[in-house]
Amino acid sequence: MQSFRTEIENPVVEKDIIELADKIELFNKGKIDEEKFRSLRLARGVYGQRQEGVQMIRIKLPYGKVKSNQLRRISDVSDAYSRGRLHITTRQDIQIHYVDLNRTPELWAELERDDVTLREACGNTVRNVTASETAGIDVNEPFDVSPYADAVFRFFLRNPICQEMGRKFKVSFSSSDEDTGLSYMHDLGYIAKIKDGERGFKVMIGGGLGSQPRHADVLYDFVPTDKIIPIMEGVLRIFDRHGERRSRAKARMKFLIKDIGIDAFKALIDAEQNAIEFKSVPIDADAYEVSKPVVLDHIPRVNIKDQVAFETWKTTNLIPQKQDGYVAIGIKVLLGDFYTDKARLLADLVENYAAGEIRLTLRQNIVIPFVKHELLPFFYNELEKLGFVEVGYNKAVDITACPGTDTCNLGIASSTGIADELERVIKAEYPQYLNNEDVIIKISGCMNACGQHSMANIGFQGMSVRTPEKLVAPALQVLLGGGNRGDGNGVFADKVVKVPSKRGPEALRRILNDYEANANKQHFVDYYKDRGERYFYDLLQDLQDVTNLTQDDFIDWGNTEKYAKEIGIGECAGVVIDLVATLFLESQEKMEEANEAFANKVYSGAIYHAYSAMVNSAKALLLAERKRTNTHAGIISQFDDLFVSSEKINLGGSFSELIYQINKEAPSKAFAQEYISSANQFIEKAKVYRATEIPLKKAI
Repeated sequence: MQSFRTEIENPVVEKDIIELADKIELFNKGKIDEEKFRSLRLARGVYGQRQEGVQMIRIKLPYGKVKSNQLRRISDVSDAYSRGRLHITTRQDIQIHYVDLNRTPELWAELERDDVTLREACGNTVRNVTASETAGIDVNEPFDVSPYADAVFRFFLRNPICQEMGRKFKVSFSSSDEDTGLSYMHDLGYIAKIKDGERGFKVMIGGGLGSQPRHADVLYDFVPTDKIIPIMEGVLRIFDRHGERRSRAKARMKFLIKDIGIDAFKALIDAEQNAIEFKSVPIDADAYEVSKPVVLDHIPRVNIKDQVAFETWKTTNLIPQKQDGYVAIGIKVLLGDFYTDKARLLADLVENYAAGEIRLTLRQNIVIPFVKHELLPFFYNELEKLGFVEVGYNKAVDITACPGTDTCNLGIASSTGIADELERVIKAEYPQYLNNEDVIIKISGCMNACGQHSMANIGFQGMSVRTPEKLVAPALQVLLGGGNRGDGNGVFADKVVKVPSKRGPEALRRILNDYEANANKQHFVDYYKDRGERYFYDLLQDLQDVTNLTQDDFIDWGNTEKYAKEIGIGECAGVVIDLVATLFLESQEKMEEANEAFANKVYSGAIYHAYSAMVNSAKALLLAERKRTNTHAGIISQFDDLFVSSEKINLGGSFSELIYQINKEAPSKAFAQEYISSANQFIEKAKVYRATEIPLKKAI
């Protein structure tokens, strides 16, 4: 455990890792609350698994860019600490599983040797910033969004305003009006635009999937690039203050905007700009490090054994690239899973013959940019050796699926097993769909939609059904009609029927057969819209019958044992901390961070740490009085009502006036110093009240 203490050059990163190691030690000794510890480890990418005693590690890879050296490092870590398997997520991360909690600090330290982080990959934080996988090479893009996605990632990583929000926050960047970054289903989505010769973005806000999908609103039709970070900071501050915290089911940004309306939310953002230190944050796109293709002295000569297969691969797996003489290669990765031996060979291949990087995609695949046209036969041969030339990249046969019941606590039914079977059905019975880009199929193991099933043309959600004899079998909710319309517009799928899982392939057959017979070259979204939900309910409703199940129906796809519905405690959004003592301890830690930030002249950070410390202390006293604490704004209001107005605690004014200086004053040195002093005084008064009044009440 000592190696990372001396070999990490970045002191901020070293502090993070040592803190994780110290908290693990305290947790193992029973000296730290389990819920508090869970919140901390989630924000460090350490996520509980369905299997006891092991962790899933989520590796944060902004906009899916992975350099060759980073891919090798991730592979080495997976071999040393896990089982040598890498899983690509729908947010362009890589996950590894079955990791010992006590080894996670060492694992993290190893990754940081090549600038790879776990920080804020999970928890109530800004999650991985995603982007179009073709950013920088897209023939339709007005400019490369990669520098802007990178700047947003770096600005908000470890930023105090987004460390303990009520829920996770997801951001995307789209290269063009095709909106391949899927802005309409994100908390905040940016679509690249040019207006009067100036670079900028259309801004979408308040989208989301889950059990209640919501289409994002247009926040701004166009903002210059220097405004995207100040706008996002304002959004995060408002979300942190007004977002729900008690009920996880209602704690996402989409519910806040639904409750108060987009105009009221925009007004709050505009007002918050007074407190934001940087009203403009210019992003120097030219300073961004762009991967450059290698210069080759000669082109390796190869023989193609199966010319027909090669030509088919070229029609389905090549991506046009705006740079002359180059194309990108799309690698279809079944269920997003591949292994470290192949990953290392892939890293060598792109380093020696492309631009030394890959991009992970939102559909759990891999893109290799900057491949010379004349190198395609060579690449095909090399990728074939790795099993990476399966045709149908981003086509109907390319099904997206979350891990489901394989490893996830929330999985209800198998998503990977049914995905494998549906791909087999399409390849065997519908070979024409190997080159069909229109039909998109996605599968999630539960309602949380990590597989993005609710925005697919054809979606499946893991569920269960109960027979009249009260036997439980795995099932699939069939959803139809979702899709991306471009430029921030999308359609969410309708829930049509629920069928036993083993009837999933038959449901797909009926849908595709009807589409083949009746679509008349319509896109699937239009074909579904014209016929309507009732038409498809009638087409599929007999498959819902559970009175005639066979023994096979009680065994889920990819399993051999009888199905048992087991749902653990989900960690997708972190946890709510409700212990009074823990909250006061956190307040003290935040004040230490405030003082450190002030000493480093990061005045905006110092102010926000002090704000968080006061909110935590107020929440602690409210919880001791058994009061609900749904939002920061609610905590502040309730504290005034219960403690200040009643003169139980004398602040010389209201708590609201004290704490809300944060959004009225510019973050100057003088204000930061005054605000920190006020916070210390407030916390001390709260502690005194707790020490005298609360024990007295207990005694009475």
